[in-house]
Amino acid sequence: MTGLVGFSYLAALAAGIGCMLLIDRRFRLFYWRSPAAASLVTLAGTAFLLLWDAAGIASGIFLRGDPVHATGVVLAPEMPLEEPVFLVFLVLCTMILYTGAARLLGARTPRARPAPNDRTEPGS
Repeated sequence: MTGLVGFSYLAALAAGIGCMLLIDRRFRLFYWRSPAAASLVTLAGTAFLLLWDAAGIASGIFLRGDPVHATGVVLAPEMPLEEPVFLVFLVLCTMILYTGAARLLGARTPRARPAPNDRTEPGS
């Protein structure tokens, strides 16, 4: 498919990545908290998922189909251009949800109370 319709899925993925990065920036959850670690996690996660996809493609489980809204660019047999972009979005979304949930749950945990003074109770 040519024209803008052929790029609509890729554009939606890019918009989703942009929105997740805006959330990340606002709350400093992943990339804005530790850019080097976030980059490493994103690369490792995406590489793992690409290998998973390759195994699925080799075994005949994953098929490209006939996407109307995709670019039509194929990086490898049954591997469209949009797939690695989707996997980056998936890793990014997962890590932002994970770090956000951890922060929320950490805020709900009661803080440790200071140690009581060495006072004796009356009547003891």
